[in-house]
Amino acid sequence: MHYLIIIIKNKKLIVYTKKIIRSHRDLVALVFYGTEQSKNPRNSFKHVYVYHDLDEPGAKRVQEVDALRGEKGAKLAAETMGSGETSLGDALWCCANLYSDIKLRLSHKRLMIFTCRDEPHEGDNTKDRQARTKASDLKETGVVIDLLHLMKPGGFDVSRFFRDIVSPPEDESELGLQLQPTDKLEELQKRVWAKEQPKRTQARLNLCLGEGINVAVGIYSTAVLARKPSASRLYRETNEPVHSKTRTFHTQTGSLLLPSEIKKAQTYGKRQIVMERDEVDAIKKFEDPGMFLIGFKPMEKLKVHHHIRPAVFLYPEEGEVKGSACLFSALMRKCSERNVFALCRLVSRRNYSPRFVALVPQKEEVDEGKVQITPPGFNVIFLPYADDMRTLDPPQCPSASQEQVDKMKEIVSKLRFKYRSDAFENPVIQQHYRNLEALALDMMVPEETEDLILPKVEQINNRLGPLAQEFKDLVYPADYNPEGKPAAKRKTGQAEKKPKVEVPEDELRAHVQNGTLGKLTVPVLKEACKQFGVRTTGTKKQELIDALIARLGS
Repeated sequence: MHYLIIIIKNKKLIVYTKKIIRSHRDLVALVFYGTEQSKNPRNSFKHVYVYHDLDEPGAKRVQEVDALRGEKGAKLAAETMGSGETSLGDALWCCANLYSDIKLRLSHKRLMIFTCRDEPHEGDNTKDRQARTKASDLKETGVVIDLLHLMKPGGFDVSRFFRDIVSPPEDESELGLQLQPTDKLEELQKRVWAKEQPKRTQARLNLCLGEGINVAVGIYSTAVLARKPSASRLYRETNEPVHSKTRTFHTQTGSLLLPSEIKKAQTYGKRQIVMERDEVDAIKKFEDPGMFLIGFKPMEKLKVHHHIRPAVFLYPEEGEVKGSACLFSALMRKCSERNVFALCRLVSRRNYSPRFVALVPQKEEVDEGKVQITPPGFNVIFLPYADDMRTLDPPQCPSASQEQVDKMKEIVSKLRFKYRSDAFENPVIQQHYRNLEALALDMMVPEETEDLILPKVEQINNRLGPLAQEFKDLVYPADYNPEGKPAAKRKTGQAEKKPKVEVPEDELRAHVQNGTLGKLTVPVLKEACKQFGVRTTGTKKQELIDALIARLGS
């Protein structure tokens, strides 16, 4: 469970709707300070207005916050809250009480401050000291305090007051004079999404390098396929969620079977092999979870077609086995220097099948601001077994001439661009969430989404110029039309249509009396319905039989 409190000096909020989509179980609160009116638990703090308590964000809250936008919103805020004295210490204290009133398990707490004043107390040393003390108390309890400063004439100087309030940033330059509003505002949605996804390991296990040499490592998923949320089943009378339960009954007696009464079986050589549940578990288990080093191979031995499932990332777990990070770093550095990968046997979890994997070293990368872009570690590539390989028999096609190859090389060089997977969003998922948002907020039309994976045809044509036509002239015949439909080919060996089978009326009536209409095929039943003028709206066999019985049985 995550907790996010936003305390605001002026009305700036762009988090609620994304919270609903990304992590609807997180709790969000909205607190204004420096207001004339006071509204907080037990009204213990003056000039602090708790607009929303810590709770799951919903459509009603989004609409309430949206009402504070624009001139009408400013007028509503002035009437509701007004403007008064400022005491950031009281606001922080109020936020601490909001946290403590929640009796759920805390996993992450964040407090974001929006303000355009770098000296909120205008030199009042007593209030400054109280705010610093309360901020220190919050940080000691695990609360991360972020500052998102807005535009201020002459610049926003973080070092005057907020340097001691906020949690230490990655870039020390953020603590000085800021002439522009924080770029966190533009990247807020992306940044919050990233921080809401904690680093959870798929598994923690030991990498065995030899007898008595174990390195504790964690397996992480760096990319997981995003899917649309599944639909929830509701009871149509009350819209309450319903839950399905599966129960097993005896086919002959109809009695309910307990799990202990159920066995599993597999047919082998026309014989049914029956096994108990514990025998099935014993068959599935090869060995305890772990990773075992087999050897090293040159990097050129690893082929692209060996990739059979998404790779995972391996990182040391120093807390499990002391010294793991040092040994892991040495192994990664040597593999990188010698351009080799480590071949290992992996059993990631109990009862999982063993897999061969290649550990490919990945060096750390940082940007110009010394911020880490790529972490150091090993990419775990899952290798196929001999059973997984397929032998292909591709059709024989004529080879391209050197002139055609050279012309295609020109086209490829013209269409090259820098690809970043995080620059493209799934248009289907994005449109799905926009539609849900429009329905929940009673919007007339959903917000438009840009399909970033559509080819930019005009830009492509401008880059290629006459190259595309020149390539077509080299490859295709003169009368080739790419938009024309190919001529329909006559299928060889096509079977002739079978003649219609008519059943005499006497034979049909006999089938009706004996109850054997089910022995006739669906085409014969359809033809019989046409033969005797029987009208039926269905095409299923039972519907045709019922129609014929109603017609001929009377």
